Amino acid sequence: MATKIQAINTYRPRVKLGRRAETDELVTFIARSTGLNESGVRQVLLELRDAAIFFNQQGRGIQLEGLGTYSPSIDLAGTIKVSHRADTALKNALNAQGSFMGEIINRANIGKTGDELVAMWNTDNPDDPVS
Repeated sequence: MATKIQAINTYRPRVKLGRRAETDELVTFIARSTGLNESGVRQVLLELRDAAIFFNQQGRGIQLEGLGTYSPSIDLAGTIKVSHRADTALKNALNAQGSFMGEIINRANIGKTGDELVAMWNTDNPDDPVS
């Protein structure tokens, strides 16, 4: 018997992730867009990382306008982690009508409820219905 989670995960819309942009590509993109040299951009990115470590080690979050907030958190085992909350401007830019250029798997299922996705599963898999 299939589970509801299995059915929803099969039919839900999701972004097909492309190749991740690594640091070298990001540095080149920023340098080309700003006129700064690549070594200067790379140095600023490293300093930004070090600043995030410095302030988070003090129990202080940092806010990067347009990117989001990075704050220290702790789990039950005492492991310190960094939580990221994306900036509203970033989320709004991604959700602006027609702005997303990537591929969406199961695009036709955008707006469907979990129950509708389960019904699709049960129709397509009559020998393995959701329990």
